[in-house]
Amino acid sequence: MYEYIKGILMNITPAYIVVEAGGVGYKILTANPFQFSPQRQQEVTIYVHQAIRDDAHTLYGFATMEEKQLFERLIQVSGIGPKSALAIMASEDHKGLIQAIETSDITYLTRFPGVGKKTAQQMVIDLQGKLDEVTLFAEEMWDLSPEVEVASHVKAGDEAKEALKALGYSEREIKRVAKTLDAQQLTSTDEYLRQALKLMMTK
Repeated sequence: MYEYIKGILMNITPAYIVVEAGGVGYKILTANPFQFSPQRQQEVTIYVHQAIRDDAHTLYGFATMEEKQLFERLIQVSGIGPKSALAIMASEDHKGLIQAIETSDITYLTRFPGVGKKTAQQMVIDLQGKLDEVTLFAEEMWDLSPEVEVASHVKAGDEAKEALKALGYSEREIKRVAKTLDAQQLTSTDEYLRQALKLMMTK
């Protein structure tokens, strides 16, 4: 089982990144691929979880070991698969997630795509009191530098919307926040996606 992959970040798509290590290009699904934009064509270390099924071997990637640990706790909950766990991880408010579990805030938990009341209740049952050792960083892991080429407003919006679809958000949910975000004239896909996820969590 892989612990992490260290290599050159070769490609970023709305659903995954590609890291080349030892002459092999690894396709790694992540919650927000565009958070890695400043590291494009540079060496990165991605912590990975490998899911093995009869029909596929899939890698899920994270910027920190703490994020990986939280992901692995989430997929242990009945009703939460890797895709749902990624959608939950996409929100930057990991402390808010843990607090919602600890306080049995079912309303908050059902705001995530694919999480209904029954699954939210199961999250509380399975994880309450078991996340204390998962230390998460509240600050952003990646800062855009002036040297990074920013996307056009339209391109950033389009890429972010595709990323939201990959996370499981519906067209209706995306349209609900798109108008607000388009008015902000954001030019970074990462920023667009981060702001969209914050709006999703306030619905």
